[in-house]
Amino acid sequence: MTTQPPVPPTAASTATDDRGRIVRVVVTPVAFHAAPRYIGAGIHEPFALRSVVEVVTASGPTGLGESDGDEEHLRRLERVAGALVGLDVRDPDAVRAAVVRTADDRPVLAPFEVACLDAEARLAGVPVHALLGGQVRDRVPWSTPLFYTRAGHPGAPDDEVEALDPPGLVRQADRLARRSGLGAITLHGGVLPPATEVAAMRTLRHQFPGVALGLVAHGAWTVETSRWVAHELAGVVDQLDDPTPGVEGLGAVAQEAATLDPPLGVSASVRTPDELASALAVDALREVRVDPHAWGGLRAVQDVAARCADAGRTLSLEAPDHLGVSFAALTHLAAATPLLARGCDTPWSWRSPDEDVVRPGAPGLVDGAAGVPTAPGLGVELDRAALARLHRQYRDCGLRTRDDAGYLRRLRPDADERVPRW
Repeated sequence: MTTQPPVPPTAASTATDDRGRIVRVVVTPVAFHAAPRYIGAGIHEPFALRSVVEVVTASGPTGLGESDGDEEHLRRLERVAGALVGLDVRDPDAVRAAVVRTADDRPVLAPFEVACLDAEARLAGVPVHALLGGQVRDRVPWSTPLFYTRAGHPGAPDDEVEALDPPGLVRQADRLARRSGLGAITLHGGVLPPATEVAAMRTLRHQFPGVALGLVAHGAWTVETSRWVAHELAGVVDQLDDPTPGVEGLGAVAQEAATLDPPLGVSASVRTPDELASALAVDALREVRVDPHAWGGLRAVQDVAARCADAGRTLSLEAPDHLGVSFAALTHLAAATPLLARGCDTPWSWRSPDEDVVRPGAPGLVDGAAGVPTAPGLGVELDRAALARLHRQYRDCGLRTRDDAGYLRRLRPDADERVPRW
């Protein structure tokens, strides 16, 4: 846990009063249990690492943000924390400039931007979505992400539904539906041979006929294999994302037709404005999936949404394993973004409800959707006891960097990590 001491205000703030001046910034790394889910050429380790950011203002309101918890990322967060003291939460340009000077890293900007928005909205007595252009929907749909999974981590109880074949995925979907309802289904594939995953999608379509169905291949296939899968899944899935590596590969998959059934989406290949421009130039691309944590925050995603709208494309949100602060931030962003095409994709349903850093009563999933908070700020409050517990778990778990590929190598030394693999 890192605390930066207060310093006098600077001239960088454009506010007309001192209420929003940042007097202290705290960064706390935490860890929570994660299921053994296969992710492309890796498998998730027993713990997910996150960091919780607190931005304390001179008048009292504290804004919350959340980010990755890998060791190197934490060091960048801690450097930026000191540079923000004395700025005003209502001056996003000064906050952004301080991040650029100190770290020049969009993923580092994201949690501080969210925390400043939270504090600013609390000062104004409005929900965060009011600062993002206003609410356009009352409920935010979320997709139900499916993963190929082991029954448990080595040496730990087998408390997961093993899903290494189509029946296992159906059992997994039923279990997640009981937890939080069933929204659109997205299978994170690229793990088993393509024919096996085609069979899995056909099984899911048969079992859930009225549910929107997507497949993310995480760049596991060649262009030729991607075209074959697209042909086999025509009329079966509603979206095929990241079938092959890179935007150029995506364009090659779509060369045979201006429109493709199923339509193509992209996420992993788009991390910068230049990559976004290249992706939007692909005629067959229908949707761009964006992680606000990677793109630099909520306003950055709104800029992406505007570019997608100008290009006639749609937008959806995605995120890695996260806690209640990020869930609230994503919900506010989705509530204020008209362009959203389908359920946002996060593994929220996979997290144990007993492991969070926000107090009970925060927004959650019911019937595959989340209600939009109306309280000032993000609408969540920090649970100090829970934060301390998950911080102790971070100290005790021994993990400091997420390494899906390394974990897979330890479990299966003969694992094929090539991308593409088929």
